[in-house]
Amino acid sequence: MKYKTTLGKTIELTIERKKHILLYHPDLKPYFPKIKEVLLTPSDLRISKSDPEVLLFYKYFDKIMEGKYILVAVKLGERSFILTSYLTNRMLSGEKYAKE
Repeated sequence: MKYKTTLGKTIELTIERKKHILLYHPDLKPYFPKIKEVLLTPSDLRISKSDPEVLLFYKYFDKIMEGKYILVAVKLGERSFILTSYLTNRMLSGEKYAKE
């Protein structure tokens, strides 16, 4: 599955990564289609502290469990792909990503 991002890049969601997300983050399952929206119109975009080639796309949804962010972690490179996605109460600290 391929998605466009606010950065103009196309990223991939492999079958293996989708299985990982649904297995380890089952609370995201009903909101899985919102990943597309998060990637196209994030509320915030941050650089991962643990890997500078990973961007964290966040979007806040007030109707998900009385207010949650959906985080989509994307590994950038020659072949950019989604690492994981999950629901969270807050954004992780990390440098704000400035679009070039």
